[in-house]
Amino acid sequence: MREGEDLDWLALDRYLKLVIPHLRGKPEISQFAGGNSNLTYRLEYSNDDLVVRRPPFGTKAKSAHSMIREYRIMSELKPVYPAVPDTLHYTDDESIIGSEFYVMRKVEGQLIKETLPAEWNFTAKDTRRFCIGFWEKLIELHQVDYVAAGLGDFGEPEGYVTRQILGWNRRFERVLTPDVDDFGEVRSWLEANIPNETGRHSILHGDYRIDNVVLDTEDPSHILAILDWEICAVGDPLMDLGNSLAYWIEAGDPEEVRQIVTQPSTAPGMLTRSEILDLYQDKTGLDTSDFTFYMVYGYWRIAVILQQIYYRYFHGQTRDERFRNFGMVTQHLGRHCLRLSDNQGFSIR
Repeated sequence: MREGEDLDWLALDRYLKLVIPHLRGKPEISQFAGGNSNLTYRLEYSNDDLVVRRPPFGTKAKSAHSMIREYRIMSELKPVYPAVPDTLHYTDDESIIGSEFYVMRKVEGQLIKETLPAEWNFTAKDTRRFCIGFWEKLIELHQVDYVAAGLGDFGEPEGYVTRQILGWNRRFERVLTPDVDDFGEVRSWLEANIPNETGRHSILHGDYRIDNVVLDTEDPSHILAILDWEICAVGDPLMDLGNSLAYWIEAGDPEEVRQIVTQPSTAPGMLTRSEILDLYQDKTGLDTSDFTFYMVYGYWRIAVILQQIYYRYFHGQTRDERFRNFGMVTQHLGRHCLRLSDNQGFSIR
């Protein structure tokens, strides 16, 4: 358990046994080490294995960290897009652990981070097949009929692109710290270059990465569940693709960009960003030939997210030492956005 992130475990246990009556015994409690924002805990009972998710402590963006959004989208998606955990309960009663929270069942499977497990013995051909399957799972999500799934009122897809750009720019302004530039040029460029929307509206995960999926231990190419629906929405799917590709680090990327690597995207056999864009266009019919705006947006959004977290650390609202250098990474990503928007020799394709 990280310092300062304990909960009232007795109160939580009593409450869970009221709303999930089959639970037995005293839970074994631990905290998931991953994730930089919402807090995730495991409560392992004698007859069930649960995950509890709540917002972070400290100052939070008004629209961020909504537990009901995560809970609802997974609950509604499950019948038509099974690659989500089983959701069990949500409450906005903050008297139990100091915030809203929800409960889901832990998915048994494998999580991987920066490298492919050596025991897989993957060839480059195996890795390529795994990679294609990973990106096709995002394409499958973007093709779900969200209205038929009961999510027709989940958001306002019209004007989504403009709202995202203006919204992330405002969030950045609210969390400025004296050691990070204000990157006014990047914010102005994004607002001046908002493209016409594709007219396609999809469910957007918001943070689709290999390290956010649970894989079948018997068949790693099979995704059992996609985690971390914190920034899910309904809107233009190219924005979601831009989010994901900003995390897709390649070997030739600048060192300052490679600092945000979270997944084995450089393993031999993995698709390049250009190949992913071609695959996406082939499967969806959406034009990905000029993707500069969406990539600048993707990198800038990561910069703002990191700065939001760094702001909490800078002001002593979290003691998590993982966040000490997030301001520096924000600085690097902002400069990368400047280079991209100014076409300074970095190739997206």
